[in-house]
Amino acid sequence: MRVLFVCLGNICRSPTAEGVFRRLLEERGLAGRVEVDSCGIGPWHVGKAPDPRAREAAARRGIDLSALRARQLADEDFARFDYLLAMDHDNLAAIEARRPADCEAQVGLFLAFAGHHDRAVPDPYFGGEGGFEEVLDLIEAASRGLLEELESRLERSP
Repeated sequence: MRVLFVCLGNICRSPTAEGVFRRLLEERGLAGRVEVDSCGIGPWHVGKAPDPRAREAAARRGIDLSALRARQLADEDFARFDYLLAMDHDNLAAIEARRPADCEAQVGLFLAFAGHHDRAVPDPYFGGEGGFEEVLDLIEAASRGLLEELESRLERSP
């Protein structure tokens, strides 16, 4: 099972989702069965670490994002991942615009896994510290929902 989190530049929301979800997988003993990655729609931050504010907010919750580096969505991601989860509607539209006709991955808004089927994870980049905490709260809720779905799928697979 492979999950890709997607945001605009891959320095705030999607690496935070990657870190949060990795921790949940480790806690459930599923780290070896689910591959997790993140990327951005655009190339602006390729190779850079997550925003320092995102790293600090995550660290306060015991999540280390320091080893992550931004990358851009690639064509091969559509074949490699089972889930491509967008942080907002613009990210989703950009994924859908590039999605090959034969892509079987589940593509959608990440917050759908928290019961918010039309809600976006707000981009905290231009806001204050509170925005990063809100993003973490939303990502943790959606991550728990995604984990439930993946656990169910993994139980059904050999």
